[in-house]
Amino acid sequence: MAVEVERKFRVAGAGWRDAVTRSSLLRQGYLAQNDTCSVRVRVVDDRAWLNIKGAVLGAVRPEYEYALPPRDAAEMLHSLRVGPMIEKWRHIVPFAGHDWEVDEFLGDNAGLVIAEIELDAVDEAIARPPWLGIEVTDDRRFYNSSLVMQPWSQLRMILGERNGPGGTP
Repeated sequence: MAVEVERKFRVAGAGWRDAVTRSSLLRQGYLAQNDTCSVRVRVVDDRAWLNIKGAVLGAVRPEYEYALPPRDAAEMLHSLRVGPMIEKWRHIVPFAGHDWEVDEFLGDNAGLVIAEIELDAVDEAIARPPWLGIEVTDDRRFYNSSLVMQPWSQLRMILGERNGPGGTP
């Protein structure tokens, strides 16, 4: 079984920006979501993927990903998508031997910045960059599939954050 080990954190501050090595615009839409999995199409530049991810809370989740012809991906996003699109800039930020993916969300999720790190094992030690905020790996509200239904523009009001990135306790 294909398994992803990933931890997610809010980002506190902009100290990561000077270390970005590359950036890409990601567009993704969900074709299905239920209690067992989500099915999404993601487009990055001129490449596209179909992704099936288990709806399990935590750092370890089943994940399957398959390349798609970009034209098919565009048609799926146009005719089969459920809910709005997620759009974000993904910035690659190396730190202490790992490449962090810092996602800067757009649209209704503008203002939300999440850092993700993929690991080889759930108990793998990581060095925390100084710009890392609170961990949200176990908070389903910060999963992309949840941000489609309750975007950051709504969630931040529930959390009591009016302006700024938050992320610090």
